[in-house]
Amino acid sequence: MKLELYKFDTCPYCRRVLNYISESGRTDIELHDTRKSAADREYLIENGGKEQVPCLFIDGKPLYESLDIIEWLKQHPQQ
Repeated sequence: MKLELYKFDTCPYCRRVLNYISESGRTDIELHDTRKSAADREYLIENGGKEQVPCLFIDGKPLYESLDIIEWLKQHPQQ
């Protein structure tokens, strides 16, 4: 399963997700910063349909909203 989180560092909702990832010890999530990479920002808009972060792409399908992302991660622990 491919997991990619699109975020930017000063977003409080992104921080919430990143804190959970850090606390859980997950290492299976590729991070993309939409403020540092124009290509990442364009990918998010083209494939997610909007510029909103955080966005977790799960095998290419977007999941928005920090609490929904955290809940999904809890239900699908790293293997």
